[in-house]
This record gives sequence, C-alpha cells and structure tokens, in this order.
Amino acid sequence: MTVGAGSGHDVVVVGAGAAGLTAAESLRRDGFAGRITLVGDEHHAPYDRPPLSKQVLAGEWEAARAALRPDEHYRAQDIDLSLRTTARALDPATRRLTLATGEELGYRHLVIATGVTPRRLPFGHDLHGVHTLKTIDDAAAIAQGLASASRVLVVGAGFLGTEIAATARKLGREVVVVDVLDAPLVRGLGAWMGEVVRDVHAANGVEIRTGTGIVGLTSLDGRVTGADLSDGSHLAADLVVVAIGSQPTTGWLGRSGIGLDDGVLCDEFCFAAEDVVAVGDVARFRHLGYGRSLRLEHRMNATEQARAAVANLLAPPEGRVAFEPIPYFWTDQYAYKIQAYGLTPADAAVRVVRGDVAERRFVAAYEVDGRAVGFVGWNSPRDLRALLPELEHRRVDV
Repeated sequence: MTVGAGSGHDVVVVGAGAAGLTAAESLRRDGFAGRITLVGDEHHAPYDRPPLSKQVLAGEWEAARAALRPDEHYRAQDIDLSLRTTARALDPATRRLTLATGEELGYRHLVIATGVTPRRLPFGHDLHGVHTLKTIDDAAAIAQGLASASRVLVVGAGFLGTEIAATARKLGREVVVVDVLDAPLVRGLGAWMGEVVRDVHAANGVEIRTGTGIVGLTSLDGRVTGADLSDGSHLAADLVVVAIGSQPTTGWLGRSGIGLDDGVLCDEFCFAAEDVVAVGDVARFRHLGYGRSLRLEHRMNATEQARAAVANLLAPPEGRVAFEPIPYFWTDQYAYKIQAYGLTPADAAVRVVRGDVAERRFVAAYEVDGRAVGFVGWNSPRDLRALLPELEHRRVDV
C-alpha cells in the first residue's frame, strides 16, 4: 500500500525512542497541526533507556515504569504510533519511506531518529546466557539470568559495561569485566579517570581486566560456561553481557543518497537533506563552535537535538538556528553520580580543580593547550555547574 505525501502523513518520525518522541511532541508544541506518524521497531511505546542498566536490571523498577508517556498521551497529542515495524528504504526524491511490511509512507518532512545497534562478538550469541542490552526485553532477559547466575562476565568496560557490572555486583553476583583497552572508560574519560573508576569497582568487589580480549566462548549443552581470553587465560561464567559499543542504525539508508559516515551526516541545523533532519544517537552534525562534526550518544542530547531540529524544520531558512550544545552526559555507579560537560578527549591534561579524589567528591578539568574544554564531576553537581561559564567561550577544535 502506498500513502501519498498529500494524504496526511505530513511528518514521519523514524525511531520511537526518546529522540523520536521528543521530535513528535516538539512539533505539536511548536504549533504543527498536520499528521504525525511515529515509527518504531519494538512492540513497546517509547521508553527511557538509561534505567535499563540500573533500576530495571536490578529489579527496582517494573519495566512499565520506564515508559516515557502513558498510552493516552499519544491520542491526546494526535500522534500515530506505528510499532513492530522497521524502515527498509528511503527515497528523498519522491519523499517515500518504505517499511519492512512493504507499506510506503509519503511525507512532507522526515525525522531520522533510529539510534544505534549494539555491536556483537563474532561468535557465541546463539548460546543461552549471552546477551546484549538495548531494549526492555533485553533487560528482562538479563535480569532473569542474574536471578540464578553465580558468575557474570561483562565484555566491555565502557559506560554501559561498567553500569551493568555495578548493578550485578549490587545484586551480590561475582563480576568480572574484560576490555581490550588499557583502562575502563578510556574512550569516554581518558586513562586517569579510568583508573579512578577501576579503583571504585575494585573496592566494590568487581575485577576489571584490561588489555585483553575475548577470543572464544565455551559452552555445555548450548549454554555459556565461560570465555577464553587473548592472554591465554580462561574465565568461568554462566552469564555474559556484551557491551562493546554500538553502531548507528543506518543500513536502511544505504541507497537513499543521504550522507553516511558513522551516522547520518547533518549540517549545523541538523538537516541531512531537504526537509529531512536527523536527531539523537544516529546524527552526526556539524558543530560550528568546535569546528568539527560530532555524534553524541547521550540521553540529554536526544532531547535537546530533537527540539532544535524540529524548530529548524518548521522555520524558514533565514530563521534557522545552529545547534551548538555543550555536550553533557552522566553515569550512575554504586553511590556515585559521574557527570561530564564539554569535551573530554583522551589526550587532554586532567587536573582536579575542586574537591578530593580520595573522598570521591571532586571536579576535574580537561585541558587542551592550557584551556578547559570539559569538566567531570563526581557527586559534585553544584561545583560542576559553577564552572560551566568557563566552557561557554572556550570551544576549541580538539
């Protein structure tokens, strides 16, 4: 079935996560009265993902609590939910979006918000007890495994991996984290901060083994029993969670002519093509302040970019405003809230400017050529916010 652009599908939003939902709501808030269709590949209405690795995984929240809006909200906002289907192809020239069902949607404006897909090991994902974490269903499956697991192996010591490890440890499980890099969180926060994170996990009974990778998984009767490492050692495990990063979900755009390079390429106004914007984890946009393109896999960016992109989508060209955020993200692990503003390049000089590292209450500056380009705070939200004006006028190309 083909639905023409003039038949009411004025805006189609592809991706029913936080970014996609914010885009749809922002259209209504900004006075858009046409038809809005929100396409999602899950059977769940939009929900929040950060709680999955923490409250939902720990059993502190029912999955339904992660829902971003009650069901009646979509009717009240006149947003059509098209769930359990994925985008298969896009033709910007004819303004046609083809779904996996074969249905074609015409559109006046299109919002791409398809997010990212977890990377997988080249082996072992057919075994019981081996998981990735992206969806509520993934969290439910891991939580079920945690209920009976004795030894948990987390592959990957990034933000997601260390959050999962902290949650599993709080549940009393024996936990080992393995990463090929030299320190946890090294890509996101650099080696110095990574060692602080390692110390916190060690103090809570989690072993983080860095500089080694997984070369194979062992099993018995179709269930994982452990992993062989590149350093020649073996780890026993009855639950394995793979958290080795993600890749933008852009395969459906391969023949569209939309620019792709580790995400959907956008200009400073979030446009990927005429009347097409991209938002959230999937969008790589030109940041004029930093003089470079950025793709931010952060929850706050999903909301901020969706609002900015929709405003530009509805505005005349002369009324568009460049999207120039100061990046912000956070992670909660054990009793610590780690927050970061700005850029935190791995090769930056890191200097503690407030508080005490030993007390795990401090703020560190990330400096390039003697200038602060980012700040990271541990349990120090007030001190961290007080330093933000230093970043406003210190945007540099790093």
